[in-house]
Amino acid sequence: MTVHEPFTRQALAELLAFDAQPSLSLYMPTHRILAERAQDPIRYKNLVRQLQSLLQERYPQQDPKPLIEPFLALEKDPSFWRSNGDGIAVFGTRDYFKVISVHQPLPEGAFVQSHPVLKPLLRLEPSLERYQVLCLTRDEVWMYEGSSRQLDKIELAPQVPRNQNDALGSELTPSNQQGFPGGHGRSGERGDSMTHESAGGGKQDEINLDRERFFRAVDKAIEEHHSQPSGLPMLLVALPENQAVFRAVSHNQQLLPKGINNDPSLSSVEELRTQCARLIQDIHEDRLIDALNRYGIAVGQGLAGARLADIAHAAFDGRVELLLVEADRQIPGTLDKDNGTLILDNSGSKGAPDVLEELILLVLRQGGEVVMLPPEHVMPTGTGAAAVLRF
Repeated sequence: MTVHEPFTRQALAELLAFDAQPSLSLYMPTHRILAERAQDPIRYKNLVRQLQSLLQERYPQQDPKPLIEPFLALEKDPSFWRSNGDGIAVFGTRDYFKVISVHQPLPEGAFVQSHPVLKPLLRLEPSLERYQVLCLTRDEVWMYEGSSRQLDKIELAPQVPRNQNDALGSELTPSNQQGFPGGHGRSGERGDSMTHESAGGGKQDEINLDRERFFRAVDKAIEEHHSQPSGLPMLLVALPENQAVFRAVSHNQQLLPKGINNDPSLSSVEELRTQCARLIQDIHEDRLIDALNRYGIAVGQGLAGARLADIAHAAFDGRVELLLVEADRQIPGTLDKDNGTLILDNSGSKGAPDVLEELILLVLRQGGEVVMLPPEHVMPTGTGAAAVLRF
């Protein structure tokens, strides 16, 4: 049975590694309802036929069998077609085959080029973004992983302390000592962030120190055993006073600057998913506005590129720090692999390479940042792309 996989940074890195070799990419919407689902294998079969024709046309000397066989096998896998989401992207090169499932419909298309076609997936980045959610109270920690469509609780690594007793053991301040376990005095028993450290005296200081040491231990273990292996961004769900203390001691580079200021124990998984999805969308919107502002500043500094030919040469030289791309725009053509010269294609041939796609891949491989600009944002140039240059 073929496994559906999410679109992750790891998957993107794998696909970016394939270049200058025949690469097959297939996109199509899929259906959850049985009556509509029955048409999915038929539509897929037609797209595979398109792949076969394109492969024969573009690589006539290439043996098509190793490339096309995994696509044909997927067509005949009934279990696969019973368990799809709203869209699939299927990629194949020699000795590599991957099916990515998403929770949004994808535009139908079949492509045979010298690299995987990734632009339709990158266009859906906000909804595809996977992340981890760290739920934290003063004395408990748990985690979820997923996307704006679904959150699943994950098993914590054995090295992660589940509570203060796990982290501190005999060094934990006894519960029968004076002080307020909530971390605040009588002047603020609601746990207000302005008052949570007030009152309580020396014993209260010890209780607050326990929390800080617990959070340090959690941060170190989460970073080492969850964030670093996954590479996923992390949202923190905690009361404001716990947010402040955890962020003050955290060294986790994956921790996002914005979090959810609620007690996670009072929210259902569905409520958490909704809150996280809203926050991720806000973060993405902030990223779009920041990217546009960075381009405006770069214009004033003489470090901006607007003409496609200039951007192509800069990308080839590794000088593009940020590439803005008009998400719904396509410009037939390619880049000369030897010098980065832009070569436009006016033949009108179906499935011709997209210059913007080529620029995206080149910038990502050079360590640059790519931001897809949706139609609701005005592109600062009329060329379909804009670049902030490193020098």
